[in-house]
Amino acid sequence: MAAAVRRLGAVLIHYQKHSLSKMAYQACLSPCPAHLPVFTRHFAAATKPAKKQKKGPKEKASEEKKDDIEKIKSYSYMESEPEDDVYLKRLYPRQIYEVEKAVHLLKKFQILDFTYPKQGVYLDLTLDMSLQKKKKVEPFASVLSLPYPFTSEIKKVAVFTGNASEIKVAEENGAAFAGGTDLIQKILADEIHADFYIAVPEIMSELNPLKKKLKKKFPKLSRKSIGRDIPKMLELFKTGHEIEVNEERENFLQTKIATLDMPSDQIAANLQVVINDVCKHRPLSLGPFVVRAFLRSSTSEGLLLKIEPLLPKEGEAKEANKTTT
Repeated sequence: MAAAVRRLGAVLIHYQKHSLSKMAYQACLSPCPAHLPVFTRHFAAATKPAKKQKKGPKEKASEEKKDDIEKIKSYSYMESEPEDDVYLKRLYPRQIYEVEKAVHLLKKFQILDFTYPKQGVYLDLTLDMSLQKKKKVEPFASVLSLPYPFTSEIKKVAVFTGNASEIKVAEENGAAFAGGTDLIQKILADEIHADFYIAVPEIMSELNPLKKKLKKKFPKLSRKSIGRDIPKMLELFKTGHEIEVNEERENFLQTKIATLDMPSDQIAANLQVVINDVCKHRPLSLGPFVVRAFLRSSTSEGLLLKIEPLLPKEGEAKEANKTTT
């Protein structure tokens, strides 16, 4: 009797499992009602916050520098001049000096800093190279005679002339080389090196092969290296002082004009001669050619000069040209 009851219980359990699995299968096959709402999520899953990158020392330094610059820009200039030699430059407008005062300060700096007393004195000029109709002054170079030379160096000068008597005159007046077309091949072969090259007008057409070789040293009328007065040209180029516009910046000219141990009036005189020569390369009617001028020594900062009194006037320049011609 007990065995029959256990057998009936097993059959009932098996039937119950079968009916439940069938109902689940039919539910999967039945279509989803159209009116059944579909829920959508209107928010994104939370993401992990990005790790903050540590700034390196260079980035920190650049940010601090920017902050300092912004602070400096916010400062306003003081109304009065500094009362002492030690002051914050950013609080005062840059001082402008007369030439005599600037030279005096450079000599004073040398004494206070215990630097070399015979160091060089330099003039830095910023030029307005613009001309009419969007044209520009080409970078130039010239040789001038300073009233108070600061060096005893004699430059090597080569003279081009086909005249035998002129060759003799050139040699007697200190030419390093003198000759005609026979010098061309020697120069191209690097057998001859000179600081300057001058020529008489008659031989210029035969010197064309040297243009690429000599470049800026090629004889030109604008540089006073073409003429018939050979002794005068030799005197200028042997002892003269060369000035040249910087090729990269194109509107900047830097030149040594004296040594710091020279008297102040001699330094001022050399400075004036340089500015006068520079201003000849652009018409005075177009306005000031020299926009800004700094005077400095080899070991000092640049002192901004008051440039207006140094610039030649149009009437004075015409008179000076008449006297030179």
